[in-house]
Amino acid sequence: MKKAEKNIILGVTASIAIYKSCGLIRRLRECGLAVHVVMTKEAQELIKPIVFQSLSGNRVYPGGIFDAPDIWDIEHVALAAKADLIVIAPATANIIAKLAAGICDDLLSCTVCASKARVLIAPAMNENMYQNKITQSNVAKLKSCGYKFIAPSRGLLACGVVGVGCLAETDQIVKEVKKLL
Repeated sequence: MKKAEKNIILGVTASIAIYKSCGLIRRLRECGLAVHVVMTKEAQELIKPIVFQSLSGNRVYPGGIFDAPDIWDIEHVALAAKADLIVIAPATANIIAKLAAGICDDLLSCTVCASKARVLIAPAMNENMYQNKITQSNVAKLKSCGYKFIAPSRGLLACGVVGVGCLAETDQIVKEVKKLL
């Protein structure tokens, strides 16, 4: 009898590093994991949901909590219950701040709040945003609540400068996912 797949909820936010989520989905699937993507509305401005649907083999959930579902279900609760692990990659300063403040104004933040699953966050943003005292305070607060983080690496940022803020390498994220499962 085949062992049941573990369910990963992959939260995707509007960082230029969003393109790396495509490779992450492939790698997670190669590990035998089912990937269910929740995109923020802003992320959908950078990559269309059909890309993630094709790669994951599963329906992609749009960012709005009031979007009409295909079937009747309280989506954030159903997704939260389904999750063996929630991974947010890339994670913007915005989603980190929302989670730290308990703000539930989109499907991703509501799903995280409603879930008892572990949460792994991989930030990707401008170095100044990442090192901002408020962002660092939010990271520290989430860590104190048991959230796990994979720190961004140093490299060429979208703004053209070299600094800390690049999304962690896919191999590093996958390794941490396996460890947390």
